[in-house]
Amino acid sequence: MKIIGLGLTSLSLPIGFTCCVSKHHKKSHIVTLSFDDGFKKSSLKTAEIYERYGLSACINVIATAHLKNFELPNEYHRWPVGDFGLWNELQQRGHEIMPHGYMHANLSQVSFEKAKDLILRCLDVFSRELKGFEPQNSVFNFPYNASTPELEEWLPTQVRAFRTSGDAINQLPHREVVRLTCISYGPEHIDEDLKSKVDELLSKPSGWLIYNTHGLDDEGWGPLSSDYLDELLKQLTSMDSVAVLPAGKVLSNLV
Repeated sequence: MKIIGLGLTSLSLPIGFTCCVSKHHKKSHIVTLSFDDGFKKSSLKTAEIYERYGLSACINVIATAHLKNFELPNEYHRWPVGDFGLWNELQQRGHEIMPHGYMHANLSQVSFEKAKDLILRCLDVFSRELKGFEPQNSVFNFPYNASTPELEEWLPTQVRAFRTSGDAINQLPHREVVRLTCISYGPEHIDEDLKSKVDELLSKPSGWLIYNTHGLDDEGWGPLSSDYLDELLKQLTSMDSVAVLPAGKVLSNLV
């Protein structure tokens, strides 16, 4: 079955990136591939591919997934994941690591108080384990991209922004934006669907595509092939109008 719509650390911007996040407004399109779940093999491969093009990957991890007593939420989480040793290493290499829940619970299916508790626990783990992490500068990536109006009203008091289900193409951001929307696709490979969304973005005068990806090749729900990721980044980095950035980096450089 196909499903559509499951959905800041101080890194430097790629040379020439200006868009609406700088004073010069030259970039008209932003692409954020938002990788969830923190599979170890896929995260290392994703980072390697991004580094070929001088880019920062956007990796969102579950706070407790590396612990021995972690209960898999479903079969799509059965692959080995990284721990905060790896996340600190990748952050040091220039990649963005953001929270994706305490235990990958669907927060729209629990009480408001329970959901708040799980989010705060997640942020506490990140504050302890990820060097330099500050909740007020972070992007919280809802598990299953499932939020509620109550959570969306409360969460900006804790974090810089959050990612939830909605349109794939957001407007170019401004300083007040807190709600980022994205889509995903699966459970089969997403290459063709992602290509169609990138083409849709590039057909518009401007916009910010946030596409919720997961693992590479054979890992996770709706995996992306590493060959296509390489091909796509090569294409996008050759285009003067496009910036490929993690979500937090876009927001932290707004003027």
